[in-house]
Amino acid sequence: MLVFSAGFAYECAMPHTWDPLSLSPEAALERLVEGNQRYRRGDGAVASRGFDPAHAAATQRPFAIVLGCSDSRTPVEIVFDQGFGDLFVVRVAGNIVAPSIVGSIEFAASQFGTRLVVVMGHTGCGAIAASLHALDTGTGPASKNLRAITDRISPHIEAIARAAGPDSAREAMRANVRASVDHLRHGSQILEELVLKGRVRVVGAEYELETGQVVFLDH
Repeated sequence: MLVFSAGFAYECAMPHTWDPLSLSPEAALERLVEGNQRYRRGDGAVASRGFDPAHAAATQRPFAIVLGCSDSRTPVEIVFDQGFGDLFVVRVAGNIVAPSIVGSIEFAASQFGTRLVVVMGHTGCGAIAASLHALDTGTGPASKNLRAITDRISPHIEAIARAAGPDSAREAMRANVRASVDHLRHGSQILEELVLKGRVRVVGAEYELETGQVVFLDH
């Protein structure tokens, strides 16, 4: 739980913290790749560690920020075989980018010196399926809150929905990931400046439910 105090407000007003000890984006990406390989082999160890009071009391130093889908089959720390405090994770259905999501990522990137941001979609995504259905039928979810999710996804996958090919769902998932990546790169002044200065890298990824593999897009 965040406790808003004068100190917290001051920190939030002072972005672009630079931590020379932070992993480079390339090193952080490699660490994620290696963790996912351990997970797929079944010999991962980090994510299974028990509670450690020292870790709980330590200052946050996540080496990567991950925006993922809230699907229960995509537990980010487990998929990447990472432990307590290693990742700053934001999860929302369809890994969409809304103001509160951007704010969470801005905070982590500017305050902890974390240099890698990953947007991770996944195969079999229900939010993507609902968005494709809405575009196909012209009828969105009954709930306005659910529509707030599909309405953010639909503009990025309209052409894919019209083509209606056998791989539409996967192509739509990738298009949505790339749209979220682009939004984070250019829809936030803080993140855009960090990207332009070479301090932060934002990349897309897809998690294959069928294999357990995370594939980084355009990498």
